[in-house]
Amino acid sequence: MNENPHGAAFGPPRDSFSRNAHDALIRRTLHEMSLRTVPMILFFPVYIGEWLVRMLAPVGAFTRFSLSVVGWTIASPGTWLNRRRIAPPIFTVGVASIPVVATTGMFIGMILALEGFAQFNAIGMADRMGGIINSSVVKQIGPVLAAVMVAGRVGGALAAELGTMRVTEQLDAMQAMSVDPIRNLVVPRFVACVVMTPILTMYSNALGVWGAWAILTGLFDVNTADYWYYTGLVVHWWDPFAGLLKSVFFGAAIGLISCWRGFTCAGGASGVGRAATSAFVTSFLAIIVINLVLASFLNDLYYVLFPTGIRSVLG
Repeated sequence: MNENPHGAAFGPPRDSFSRNAHDALIRRTLHEMSLRTVPMILFFPVYIGEWLVRMLAPVGAFTRFSLSVVGWTIASPGTWLNRRRIAPPIFTVGVASIPVVATTGMFIGMILALEGFAQFNAIGMADRMGGIINSSVVKQIGPVLAAVMVAGRVGGALAAELGTMRVTEQLDAMQAMSVDPIRNLVVPRFVACVVMTPILTMYSNALGVWGAWAILTGLFDVNTADYWYYTGLVVHWWDPFAGLLKSVFFGAAIGLISCWRGFTCAGGASGVGRAATSAFVTSFLAIIVINLVLASFLNDLYYVLFPTGIRSVLG
């Protein structure tokens, strides 16, 4: 007689009752296993979808916010043309930023001249450094440097100011009184960033050019006439135009990102600090990405408009 040493529960059922109980046990075990395994398999796309929604929802909210700001800027110019609304952000973004932007631009030009002289002098082209340095300054270094200074000095301040209004419920109070905070608070600051960043870029460019001139002519005895001659030979009017065009986009990005960080601030005083830091970091990354995209596009456009190619210090 063959006995199952492990007991009847593990062997074949001996009667119909045992067979039914055995089948029920198997079905219950499989059901419990399915409850643990089905969500991991069948609901995996759901988890991915939830993650994508969490990641993309802020992008959609920022896009709606940006469209609202640009829409009010175009549709209601009287909002930001009001002197009492536009003058304070113009002063904060532009006038108060001139010293730091101009000083930084000047020292960047001086450093470029100081570091590059030895290499160019070794190949007998020290007198042509003006064209190379100034072309780089007005196209790339000046606009990016001015935008970074604005993002650091102004972007964090805008985020902190609006963030404080958010955590103290001032923005909610404005909405309760049917006053649109985007129209009355954000639009003037956005316009100030768009208008004043190109002006600050011109200061940065001018001081960078004069800083390089001071080092090359005063310290290394490069002829002043040669410096300006090769600057005029290499620097095309398209170069400063491209730099100023970039600065308009830089200013728009700084204004939108900084105000958005302030509007979405939460968590009290620590949240305001995080919003200010995030405003600068995000603005800086946006400046770098925008500069890369616009540099590629404007270079291609230059070759379309001017098929003769670039101007060279070699003549």
